Amino acid sequence: MHILVTGGTGFIGSALVPALVDRGDKVTVLSRRAHVSMPAVTYVSSFDDIREQVDAVINLAGASLADKRWSKRYKEIMVASRVETTERLVAWMQAQPTPVKMLLSGSAIGYYGSSETSVFTEQSPSGSGFSADLCQAWEQAAKAGVSAHTRVVLLRLGVVLDAGGGALVEMLRSFSVGVGSWVGSGRQWLSWIHRGDVVKAILFLLDNETIAGPVNLVAPEAVTHREFCAVASQVKRVLLQLGVPGFALKLMVGEMAEELLLNGQRVQPEVLVDNSFRFAHSTLESALRSSLTTSA
Repeated sequence: MHILVTGGTGFIGSALVPALVDRGDKVTVLSRRAHVSMPAVTYVSSFDDIREQVDAVINLAGASLADKRWSKRYKEIMVASRVETTERLVAWMQAQPTPVKMLLSGSAIGYYGSSETSVFTEQSPSGSGFSADLCQAWEQAAKAGVSAHTRVVLLRLGVVLDAGGGALVEMLRSFSVGVGSWVGSGRQWLSWIHRGDVVKAILFLLDNETIAGPVNLVAPEAVTHREFCAVASQVKRVLLQLGVPGFALKLMVGEMAEELLLNGQRVQPEVLVDNSFRFAHSTLESALRSSLTTSA
């Protein structure tokens, strides 16, 4: 297949593109930055630079939710980089002479809002808050691409763990000095997935023509932040375990602390499980040992 990837140089995309090439796909990466193209990977900076028919699109573009404090301006950037980019992408798809067969478009489990007691599946309703509103608008933009010829899958990503970037770097920062930590009460849920399983799931969804709509990309076993600290402390030995007060985080990073760190959601990958997807890392210990071995 010829696959167009947006966000192909990011944390997930940088692992996904080589996996697509390894299985024989031709890849075009849409990126704002200049890159040297390779035999099976072409980099373009505009939709106008795409000269060949595209069979599938994987949309991973979007400014990080955790890179900066959530000022009014940065919220606008987060929305534009997801919603407006997806709207332009769908418009380009609809203008093609031959229909694109499928769109796998990024979203996140922030769609469900937060809860310490509920268990969320793909059938659960949307929640409230900035993250939930953003995910709803993001998905709505992608769903405009649904047609008799085009299948749309919404990739509701959990917290993606692996070496070399993403959330794990910050989550293990205190562990490097012998202190295991959790944030706030530690009772909030963390629905996570190893980056290798994200890539594996995307390839699975590309090939499984019966799956459409939302798909939770999370491991089967969510953990609380205290449980994450306990497991991480077994993998990466520490001298002390302690919590970081919620008020301190709010002072440091503002609204982002409330939405991303002090609240969470327990999410199940019902669609993947029902379709017999096999996780390489179904337990947190397996995911952390793989990540820390890779980074060693």
